[in-house]
Amino acid sequence: MAAERNGSGFRLHRPGADVPGAVRTAPAEPEEPEILGEDAVLDLSADIAGHDVEETLRRLDAELIGLAPVKRRVREIAALLLIDRARQRFGLTSSRPTMHMSFTGGPGTGKTTVALRMAQMLHALGYIRKPKVHTVTRDDLVGQFIGHTAPKTKEALAKAAGGVLFIDEAYYLFRPENERDYGQEVIEILLQEMENERASLVVIFAGYPDRMDRFFSANPGLSSRVAHHLEFADYTEAELLSIAELMVAAENFHFDDAARTAFGEYLERRMARPRFSNARSVRNALDRCRLRQAKRLVELRRPLTKTDLITLTDRDVYGSSVFTDPEPTARACR
Repeated sequence: MAAERNGSGFRLHRPGADVPGAVRTAPAEPEEPEILGEDAVLDLSADIAGHDVEETLRRLDAELIGLAPVKRRVREIAALLLIDRARQRFGLTSSRPTMHMSFTGGPGTGKTTVALRMAQMLHALGYIRKPKVHTVTRDDLVGQFIGHTAPKTKEALAKAAGGVLFIDEAYYLFRPENERDYGQEVIEILLQEMENERASLVVIFAGYPDRMDRFFSANPGLSSRVAHHLEFADYTEAELLSIAELMVAAENFHFDDAARTAFGEYLERRMARPRFSNARSVRNALDRCRLRQAKRLVELRRPLTKTDLITLTDRDVYGSSVFTDPEPTARACR
């Protein structure tokens, strides 16, 4: 059985296709791939889009520590769309899978990163035209006076057209305590566009779990159009330490043994304080470690080696006010 590419990017196997000595020329890619016969076989492992998706998933694994349930759901969505593509090649029609989503979790848990990788994956599988994410908040959608909200919302939808509209802290669109609030107008426009533009737009609603639950409960029409709910759990201390080491390595630094131990102690203390934002707080802490390292190196007043420049020590960690501040709830943690 010989293999050949078709216009959809699959590798086809057809009986009797081998002709010894024949010269093969690449056929022009058809706009509409032919419907396959009953005897044709599709090799999913040779699907060009499938390879692009695997690369995207590998990047997601490399970028994000933990989040096993989220990564599993992303792979399930990829498999669904890959099989849907295969069914279309055999003329097996079915309704277009709905890809509108809800991402719930605290700050710094990877929601924006997963949205970007999701857009790349959906684009590779032909579900959306562009691998882009347009991120908005309430202020980008809700107007200040009558007649202002619809143009703002439609402008945001136009910028996201063909890709993903990511609405962060989406629950702020709904303020039942204010009868004159224009957020409900945004929701009504979104409801219409999510249904009418399913072929060119994916909407992702994001925010804290409890507030998102109330948001969807108060807007059942919206909830019924969101097929995929992904929960982003807070990271454990061990996961955050691994995230810190990835971030440090990405910037061409490294912890020495004492610094690694010190940063673990920092995390234990910082996680117990207010306004902790998971990976975002880790990144901010590392930026301040670099500040303290720079000050320490300048004050050495001697020639510096490469090892000096790339090494973060326990002194750079223990300089944090987390280790000295007696009233952690009375001021912003640093």
